Amino acid sequence: MSIRRSAAGESGNSTVTVCHWHTKRIKELCLTADIIVAALGRPNFITEDMVKEGAVVIDVGITRIPDSSKKSGYRLSGDVDFEKVAPKCSFITPVPGGVGPMTIAALMKNTFKACAVKHYYEEV
Repeated sequence: MSIRRSAAGESGNSTVTVCHWHTKRIKELCLTADIIVAALGRPNFITEDMVKEGAVVIDVGITRIPDSSKKSGYRLSGDVDFEKVAPKCSFITPVPGGVGPMTIAALMKNTFKACAVKHYYEEV
């Protein structure tokens, strides 16, 4: 995704910064971002003081947090502190229910394509 966004052309021509959770000055880098895609595996890592007003935040992370009040014994949490960050965003994906359905849809589409290609080539 970062390569496509940074490439010249209609769907790119963007400045892309890739950070690790150990990146120095990550807060300052995030504050300059129009779009943040959080995939760190660190629950609630992205906080309200790291996100500028009007940013788009896509939370890809999902972690099980022990929670004795839940029947399952855990709750799901993303990498973004959703409750505190959401009011600052022009758009934010929730966890669960955000990118998960899109991942499943893409997987089903690619599975269908692979099946079609396999059977098309077997018949030729």
